[in-house]
Amino acid sequence: MIPIRNKGGNSPRSSKQAVNEAPASRVVPKPVPERQVKDARGYQIEQLRRRFSPKESSLENGGSAFLFDLKPSDPDFPYDLDHLEVDLRVPAAYPAAPPQLSVKNRDIPRGFAINIEKGWAKLVEEKKGATLLALTNALDKNLESFLSEQKAETVKLMTFKDTKPEPAPVEPVAAPKPAVERRPYIPRESFTRDQIAEAKARRVQEVRQLEARMGKLPSYQKSSDGIIYTLPLEPKRRTQLPIGLQGVNSVQLVIPLLYPLQPLRVLLNEVESEDAEPLEELFSQKAMNRKDMTLTSHVNYLAQNLHALAKEAHKPSPVSVTVPESRVDPATEAKEAEHTSTLGNEKTHIHVIPRPPEWTMGESDGSETDDDDYSEDEDEDEGGVTIDAEAGGSAIPTQTSETGIAISFPSIELHGIELLQISLLNLSVKCNRCKTINEITSLPPNHPKPSSCKKCATAFSVTFRPELIHANSTRAGFIDAAGCNPNDLLPSSFIPTCSSCSTPSSQPLLSVRGDTTTNVCRTCHHRFTYSLPTVKFLSYAPGANTPPPPTAPRHRLEKLGLHPGEPLPDRGACAHYRKSHRWFRFSCCSKVYPCDRCHDAEEQHEMEWATRMICGFCSREQRFAVESCAFCGRSVIGKRGKGFWEGGKGTRDRVLMRRGDKRKYRRVGGTVGKKRDED
Repeated sequence: MIPIRNKGGNSPRSSKQAVNEAPASRVVPKPVPERQVKDARGYQIEQLRRRFSPKESSLENGGSAFLFDLKPSDPDFPYDLDHLEVDLRVPAAYPAAPPQLSVKNRDIPRGFAINIEKGWAKLVEEKKGATLLALTNALDKNLESFLSEQKAETVKLMTFKDTKPEPAPVEPVAAPKPAVERRPYIPRESFTRDQIAEAKARRVQEVRQLEARMGKLPSYQKSSDGIIYTLPLEPKRRTQLPIGLQGVNSVQLVIPLLYPLQPLRVLLNEVESEDAEPLEELFSQKAMNRKDMTLTSHVNYLAQNLHALAKEAHKPSPVSVTVPESRVDPATEAKEAEHTSTLGNEKTHIHVIPRPPEWTMGESDGSETDDDDYSEDEDEDEGGVTIDAEAGGSAIPTQTSETGIAISFPSIELHGIELLQISLLNLSVKCNRCKTINEITSLPPNHPKPSSCKKCATAFSVTFRPELIHANSTRAGFIDAAGCNPNDLLPSSFIPTCSSCSTPSSQPLLSVRGDTTTNVCRTCHHRFTYSLPTVKFLSYAPGANTPPPPTAPRHRLEKLGLHPGEPLPDRGACAHYRKSHRWFRFSCCSKVYPCDRCHDAEEQHEMEWATRMICGFCSREQRFAVESCAFCGRSVIGKRGKGFWEGGKGTRDRVLMRRGDKRKYRRVGGTVGKKRDED
């Protein structure tokens, strides 16, 4: 092909650029079919019919309505949308009047449907002169951007028709304004910094004592914020309790953060609130009056005197009776006053001894209990704790017992996620016996999964108790491991909850530690992201690890008095094998001997092959090696490559045999055999 040059002698490349920069007047428009020129509306509708096969219906104003399904053509379409139900209405005056589109999908929120309809109107305005098929294809290309926009606000208007007859007009009458009762202002109680610091220190000490006393009970539970403690309760005299309170088995102890400055409260479980509320208020009043008692003393007092508190709480209030004033002679009153003052000034030999509080607690006649009866018996546990009691009916949202090993994500990042929970946990654990790493996969919540070590076959089990992860908690739950310890987190399945619509994900998402996971909510199409940079395993007291099962007793290694780096006596050789420079530790008795014959001479049992040896040059114990030491590298079988006999085994290679060996030249060429025959 001959290149075309212009008058200036430019190259073909510059000529091509000149062609691309041709003026707009020389651009030829795309040919338009003659049928479209004559009947544009009918031609474009026919294109829709061939492409989508819609359901047609006629409108009152002479227009046409087309109902069809538009499937997204993008293979990487991120939303869970099979097809878009489109209702396209083409007016009779089209293309002079614009076409209108409405979305009929019921599973798409109305706000997102409005975004699609507005996007169609914008496409019609921007692409004037485009056909209906071209506009539909443009909608398909921009469908993802329309759905990713912020949801449009919608308002539902409702009209009500009043069918009642209109009432007759009534003249307004000025009603007297009711007197507004003003409540007295009660100032909020404030504390100094020293009081708050002292209260916090005391609370920590008493809570630690309470956990040590009751933390090992099966029904003991503690809330995640450390305020509510569920404790077992066994009343001392259950039969004397009212019928509504006889079913109580546990109590929730509410310890405020500023205890004892703030009042202590209790909530009785397994009983109705109407029966328990008077007793709970009475206990709070008595606990507020006796701030010198500890938490353990309060719990013991409640268990010992629950029947007396119930009688006092349900006792009817006394009716006030007016006593008429008695007329007293003034002279008699003056004499009594003088006698009383005389007795008060004189010392008397009578001393009033108060009644011991133990007598009041031991009475069964239902006598009244005063504040003096609130005794501090910290060491008395009778009736206060019962191991067989079960705690039920608790209202605490997080009832996970804080024992075992907690799994935490300290640097977790949550964007668009309200809650996050582990559905299936995959872990790598380390055996407590041989320290071998094992894998435990598909660990369901609250179900123990037994397994065994792949090396030593030691049995162990792992139980996972999940918790919810949110903006204020990075703890994913607790692991109860018996016979092993968690080592690392493997790729696990998580269930996120969307922060926009509060809907949990229908399918778990597989996440890897250190990676970022991004997805879209299937309900509101809201995008969310979470990342797990690091994971930590924290041990909580009391630990849930149990010691490994007992194994067979091991043989104690004998003390040889060897020093690494120094040679063995005679470099490890013995009278049986002079060129074997090592000692062997035999598996049968774990004792060290230079060879098998030395072992049989000292021991009375059958020999087993040795798996360990001690080098004769450096005295270091190691695994059995055939030729050389793993530490110093010297040969333990004499000169390397000579093939001399050792331990009953040697070489059969005649090239490596020494010249004095009678087997080196035996039957070579038949000479030796003929000489022996002649002799």
